[in-house]
Amino acid sequence: MNELKQIVEALLIATPEPLTEARFHACLGENETKLPLAEIVEGLTADYEKSERAYFIKEVAGGYQIVTRAEFEPYIKGLFSKSGKLRLSQAALETLAIVSYKQPVTRNDIESIRGVSSDSSLRTLLDRKLLEIRGREDGPGRALLYRTSIEFLQYFGLNSVKDLPRLREVEDILAEDEEDLI
Repeated sequence: MNELKQIVEALLIATPEPLTEARFHACLGENETKLPLAEIVEGLTADYEKSERAYFIKEVAGGYQIVTRAEFEPYIKGLFSKSGKLRLSQAALETLAIVSYKQPVTRNDIESIRGVSSDSSLRTLLDRKLLEIRGREDGPGRALLYRTSIEFLQYFGLNSVKDLPRLREVEDILAEDEEDLI
């Protein structure tokens, strides 16, 4: 088990994408184990907690990634320049929110909700790989369908879009913030 933990830890450190069960077993090749990745990750997590590491393993986008603990965020921010951050315009954020909650969705659907053209926002989100084209709608014109990508899940630390806050929760938070301003 110790060797498997070391292998998983090495893979988690080496890969920029989440380590999935399939990728883990593909990396093992002829040294295939019947032990599920989740069980090995559980052991590593316990080890990290005992030794009070600055990082932990998080389930993200159908796999696992090593992430740093929140209390170290100010130091990590200091390490990276502003250019390393993902910056999105208000229009792109609105478009991303609509797609994340309504996906798969067409450009016309997005524009009917926003009330303005979303071509530029969609292009930006596609370029940054936060959105992807899911296919085409059945019907006249066969409009493109957009959905969030694996990179979207990774960037926001989600395992799936089901982990997004419910719209009602968002409304409650916004209402609380508004009350605080009064």
